[in-house]
Amino acid sequence: MNALLALSRAIDALTERIGQFVIWLVLVATLVSAGNALARWSLGASSNAWLEIQWYLFGAVFLLAAGYTLKHNGHVRIDIFYGRLGAKGQALIDLIGGLFFLLPMALLLAWLAWPMFMDAWTTQEMSPDSGGLLRWPVKLLLPLGFGLLALQGLAEIIKKIGVLTGALVLPAEAPAEEV
Repeated sequence: MNALLALSRAIDALTERIGQFVIWLVLVATLVSAGNALARWSLGASSNAWLEIQWYLFGAVFLLAAGYTLKHNGHVRIDIFYGRLGAKGQALIDLIGGLFFLLPMALLLAWLAWPMFMDAWTTQEMSPDSGGLLRWPVKLLLPLGFGLLALQGLAEIIKKIGVLTGALVLPAEAPAEEV
């Protein structure tokens, strides 16, 4: 179990680094969006490439940060009983959800997205819009994002098994701030 917990910590560290990188992508996307809007309104000039960069960055933020959000317990939960359960009850529900829903879904989507990326890569698919960009970078985000989510899902499954077996005691996890 110690080796699995060490693997879980390594995945957590990777996820944390990727999440910190993605935080900067939010700033880049904001600056690109503001610059594009300013150019359009003040100069009457716009570019499909800049619009597509905005879309690519937006997609990157959401796909690459999914594992980071899972690690920080930030995904939306709609439950009736979960909050009333103790740590082991919550761990059991999370373990079942991770094994039977999260991991299969993330792996399936990563697997299904891979051929789309490979097709775009081999054909050097371009946007049909004038001045548009290559499509393979944004299509790579799909298998990469779901693969990273599956990897963090594996780390969470290991931690939940650790809680259930008594090998790991997690600090009380607070849900993300309520809106």
